[in-house]
Amino acid sequence: MRFLNQRTFRWLATALSVAATTLLLSHFGARSTTAGMVYLVLVVWAATQVGLALSLATAIVCAILFDFFFLPPFHTFFLAGAQEYVAMLAFVASSLVAGRVAEHARRQTRQAEQRRADLERLYNLSQEMMLHEDAMGLVAELPKLIRRVFELEEVVLFVTDQDEFYDTAGEVAPTLGESLRTMLPGPSAIEAPHGFSAMALMLGLNQVGALAWKPANLSHEVATAVSAQTAIAMTRATAIQTSMRLEATRESERLRTALIDSLTHELRTPLTSIRAAATTLKDDANLDDETRRDMASILDEESARLDALIGSAIEMAEIDAKVVQVRLLPQTTRITMERAIEDSQKSLAHLQITIDAEEPDLPVWFDPHLIRRVFRHLLENAGRYCESGRSLTLRSRRFQGRLIFIVEDNGPGIDTTDLPLIFEKFYRGKRTTSRKGSGMGLAIVRAILISHGGGIEASSAPGKGTSFRFWVPLLEREPSGAHRRIA
Repeated sequence: MRFLNQRTFRWLATALSVAATTLLLSHFGARSTTAGMVYLVLVVWAATQVGLALSLATAIVCAILFDFFFLPPFHTFFLAGAQEYVAMLAFVASSLVAGRVAEHARRQTRQAEQRRADLERLYNLSQEMMLHEDAMGLVAELPKLIRRVFELEEVVLFVTDQDEFYDTAGEVAPTLGESLRTMLPGPSAIEAPHGFSAMALMLGLNQVGALAWKPANLSHEVATAVSAQTAIAMTRATAIQTSMRLEATRESERLRTALIDSLTHELRTPLTSIRAAATTLKDDANLDDETRRDMASILDEESARLDALIGSAIEMAEIDAKVVQVRLLPQTTRITMERAIEDSQKSLAHLQITIDAEEPDLPVWFDPHLIRRVFRHLLENAGRYCESGRSLTLRSRRFQGRLIFIVEDNGPGIDTTDLPLIFEKFYRGKRTTSRKGSGMGLAIVRAILISHGGGIEASSAPGKGTSFRFWVPLLEREPSGAHRRIA
């Protein structure tokens, strides 16, 4: 409708211009040469504004007016002699040639503007493809990107390797889907069902899919360029996905090897001590009571250590299997910290412990079991590394939508080179002896907190102590689902 209004306005403007020009030329008594040149300008202008049709109509009207007002005999449609016929024929021929040239120039200008617009759109499309944050999800977003950039009604993408459709309408018609599945490679777009145009997506000699769009207002060059960019983007996403899978496989293999090596070393140490103590008790009947008590103490300590190692391995397996259960319950932070200390009482007997819960300590919804597991690893670490008489402080705070817990000691601290790596699986500090830790505890802590929607960070100064600060979402009201599984 807008196009029709513009076209009608230009025709009316041309008619008024011709009429006004004729009146002015008549009023000032212009000669035939002057009138012919002015009319010729009007014809050229009409050709540049609307096209050849308006130019021809203007030329006809101007020729009639030129004859009627400016060629003798005046105010008639007859011509006086050969000179007037030559003038009329020259005017008509000049009008036709000038109009044709102007139309050709206008068409070339429009084509140049269209090519420039197409290049800008292709550039924008390539930029959005390259800068898309989620390379894995790019394939599903490609139809939306193409539709938005080229202002199309609907775009459908078929991926051959996945045998899957991605479209902007929500559902692909069966006839269109079958047409895209069976499309043969070709150099140009073809007609597809339901008013679509379609083109095979080729990368070299391999067909990676098919692209369909409507309306069919993309030129052959643009459609070819869009199809090529789409094929490259799909292949790139597939390559990234394959690379990530290979990297995940390598990482899994590396972790499995590290786990086997770590567990082999860690399990052999207590087993060796247990076996030596048991052999001594079994073979030496002349042991005094003090030695027997020492052997029994070794058996008890190493058995507990073995049990802790197995527990850590089980926890790590649960986390790797992504079966951590988050059960949200109302709990006060003080009670949680007190129970965490009770759980690790044996490891903390030699430390001076302080609890600082922010008041008012109203109930908050979180998983107390998971938080106590986090505390257990952190508290046992503190008990393992801090000497007798050192202080250990547990704090709770509420800040900016987070429930924050702090475990702070004044022990030996963590070396600055080790601090950025302490939450990695199986990492053990360079100065850590083989009898202290398995390298799994802090990795388990971080994984548990991530599953709970939280996180953890550590700060330390060698010789001055360590502070672990971890948090979970602050839920002061009962959530809609108090039990959820984090995959």
